[in-house]
Amino acid sequence: MDDRIEIAQALISKWDVSPNSDSLYCNITNLFAADNRHEAKQYLNSIKELQTAMQYYISHEPTSENLALAQNLMQIAMKRLEREFYIILRSNRQHLDPESVSRASRSRVSEFGDESEEEEEESRAGEDSISEVQLFSMSAMEDLKAISECMISAGYGKECIKIYKSIRKSIVDEALYHLNVDSRLSFAQIQKMAWEVLEVKIKTWLNAVKVAVKTLFYGERILCDLVFSSSPSMRESCFADITTEGAMYLFVFPENVAKCKKAPERMFRTLDLYEAIAGLWPEIESIFDLESSSTVKQQAISSLIKLGEAARAILTDFESAISKDHSKAAVPGGDIHPMTRYVMNYVTFLTDYSGILADILADWPMPVLSSLPEAYFGSPLFGEGTVNSAISTRLAWLVLVMLCKLDGRAEMYKDAALSYLFLANNLQYVVNKVQKSSLKFLHGVEWIKKHEAKVRQYASNYERMGWSKVLATLPDINDNQMTAQQVTECFRSFNSSFEEAYNKQASWVVSDSKLRDQIKISVAGKLVPAYSEFYEKYRQVVVRKGGIVRFSPVDLENYLSDLLFGTGGSSSHLSSSSSLSSLNSSPTHSRGGRSR
Repeated sequence: MDDRIEIAQALISKWDVSPNSDSLYCNITNLFAADNRHEAKQYLNSIKELQTAMQYYISHEPTSENLALAQNLMQIAMKRLEREFYIILRSNRQHLDPESVSRASRSRVSEFGDESEEEEEESRAGEDSISEVQLFSMSAMEDLKAISECMISAGYGKECIKIYKSIRKSIVDEALYHLNVDSRLSFAQIQKMAWEVLEVKIKTWLNAVKVAVKTLFYGERILCDLVFSSSPSMRESCFADITTEGAMYLFVFPENVAKCKKAPERMFRTLDLYEAIAGLWPEIESIFDLESSSTVKQQAISSLIKLGEAARAILTDFESAISKDHSKAAVPGGDIHPMTRYVMNYVTFLTDYSGILADILADWPMPVLSSLPEAYFGSPLFGEGTVNSAISTRLAWLVLVMLCKLDGRAEMYKDAALSYLFLANNLQYVVNKVQKSSLKFLHGVEWIKKHEAKVRQYASNYERMGWSKVLATLPDINDNQMTAQQVTECFRSFNSSFEEAYNKQASWVVSDSKLRDQIKISVAGKLVPAYSEFYEKYRQVVVRKGGIVRFSPVDLENYLSDLLFGTGGSSSHLSSSSSLSSLNSSPTHSRGGRSR
């Protein structure tokens, strides 16, 4: 035992950092410097030998002077290790950043551990593929681990932890500061923020939380687990004290946002926050799985719950806003209502969050169909092939509420034909939005088919209400008993009815080009052939009466083709002065610079 103490004394005295020490060497170099690696290993081994000797003297010779000497040497050695531990932590900040730590942990080699020759060979072979930064990180991590194990086994764990917590917490806090995680931001401050300002802070948080969880806290957990692997209680205490405060500031922010004012425009940022936490949950649960840091997990869960509640509240308010829309002015020309565009764009954007909305809406009661007019009881909320009934039903319900509201808006038009055109326009826009977005997977094929049929029905009603009066002026072509006077009256009635219908509809619009063409082809398909037969059979009867036959079949086609663009004006106006330039040719009507 005396020999062990003597050997330990020689090495420990060499690196003595106490004021009374004669060793100058130890003050200008570090024990764990690159060129002292072998001696550092000897130093740690000498402390183990010193511990063995102390235990022997305590058991067999408690009054021996060698025990007092060994205890004094142990205190000197611990002071030295405290200094080395501090220096390694401070001087290797750039090599012990969380990203470097997480990379190094996957390719770590042990210099002071007990490895077999085969493991050492594999480690050395692996060094060729490891970057210089990783080598520095690995070396520093192994040094810290070796020192902590030595100090903890000697009963100096508290001193070791104090140094570690102080330095590493400052690193974590500084990293969060650079990620713009504002620890001073209270709920009262967030509540008073303009939405534009708060939205910027949310975007910043969304970027910060990924780095904080996947790199900062993950790397810190790896380092803590490695350095204090010999003491689970110290490992847990260290990690909790270093990260809990910053992590709590980070995860309380979404909850504070969720408790603020609920408004439709805040929905998507609310879902972004929910999605970020939900997406990182496996990492959060794994990193903060210790009892001492469980408050962080609880805060993350609390934020998820509050964000889910906020999303449901916003959806409820959004539905209520649709139902309570009191816009009084009819949209000119029966065009698409601003509410239709807004609601469909909103619902389409919601489909980007189908996955998390399915979670949020999973336990939410389904809408009660009886809250809508009885005419809607047969409307499909979702069709065949829907991906998720909860989300598809909820979104289809919002669309249904809007369509019900549009029925009320259609009643604002005094002309029945225009009201049906308005409904066809808006429902076609809805169908197009569904077909061109993820809504088609949510609503299903059956939903689309049924609403396409309804568009055709509205278009058919427009044709009937808008053009039946014009068609009614044309007699049965098989009637061969008409007098010249009757033919004249028929032409005049047709001219007047067509002029009235055309002038009235000149400012009407169908935004969807395909629907517009279908309607015009359908109208022309009924009107032009009927008029052509009458025109060909009887125009010679009134040929000498100028101004009676004002339109040729080609003229009708041209006029009809110009309708439903919503460009009606003076150039589109038909008057009683409009007439054919010649009855002996097939004229092509031209107006507004457009030639047919």
